[in-house]
Amino acid sequence: MERRAFIGMVTGSLLAAPLAAFAQAAGKLYRVGLVFFSSDPTSQVVRTFRDALRDLGYVEGQNLVLERRNFEGRVDRASEVVAELVRLKVDVIVTANNPATRAAKEATTSIPIVMAANGTPVEQGLVASLARPGGNVTGLTADAGPEIEGKQLGLLKEIAPRISRVAWLGSKLAWEGDFPARKHPQAVARTLGMTLFHAETQIQPTDFTSAFAAVIRERADAIFVPGTPSNNNNRRTIIDFAAKNRLPASYLFRESARDGGLMSYGPSQADIWRRTAGYVDKILKGAKPADLPVEQPTKFELVINLKTAKALGLTIPPSLLARADEVIQ
Repeated sequence: MERRAFIGMVTGSLLAAPLAAFAQAAGKLYRVGLVFFSSDPTSQVVRTFRDALRDLGYVEGQNLVLERRNFEGRVDRASEVVAELVRLKVDVIVTANNPATRAAKEATTSIPIVMAANGTPVEQGLVASLARPGGNVTGLTADAGPEIEGKQLGLLKEIAPRISRVAWLGSKLAWEGDFPARKHPQAVARTLGMTLFHAETQIQPTDFTSAFAAVIRERADAIFVPGTPSNNNNRRTIIDFAAKNRLPASYLFRESARDGGLMSYGPSQADIWRRTAGYVDKILKGAKPADLPVEQPTKFELVINLKTAKALGLTIPPSLLARADEVIQ
């Protein structure tokens, strides 16, 4: 073989190798599973998540398939829903709640799992620690510590200074949070001259009969609504109850204030889901979940619904309106 032809062949092979690798990477189809508590809240967060992935080079319908699933508020179906994603051999499972994360962790040790806004993941045994999650689970937690709940109570008191008995709308479900352990918000309530008591829902997370009955029976004059999956997915039921009984209520996420709740203060779901996309990107590029620390919220939002405030006969202090990230007229 002539020297020139040999050099040309070798050079061509060297050039073709990275081009082939690029073509293979460009042609890869990534499959990401999304597991939600119910079908209600998924549209906006999925849109935010999908847009963030697109900015990172993953385009649904081209090199990305999003396998959306939910278990319609039935925790007993979480394992069944996750098992389907495992059978599909998705590249990553993204879980939007603790039951889904637990079911995914029990179903697979090989598929990476990214939590989006899960609550108390260390206490729930989902990760070993925030800094060193271990195993195949990482992501974000919506839990910013008990101080956030104390601040919510303080803001509620600023909006409605006369309140004294506040119902904590919780549930019997351990994965949704243990009210007796919430010592910090109870201490804050006492400092503010308020009594904080537990209005407990039934084991079925869509049944608020007993909780609403406790609110009335205990003569609550305000409601504190933690951002649990049950509360978030049934927020319109809670908002309607609060409006009917003329009770000021505080919520965790912006969506509740936009749907008619008096106020919300808590982590930005849009920011959380954009950051979740970043985790997925790192894992698809080869990072191991065990090496990616679990992150807490960094962006918080105060949203006030003036229309609801007026309906309740409340005048919002101008100083508080000035601090709000959004005021709904």
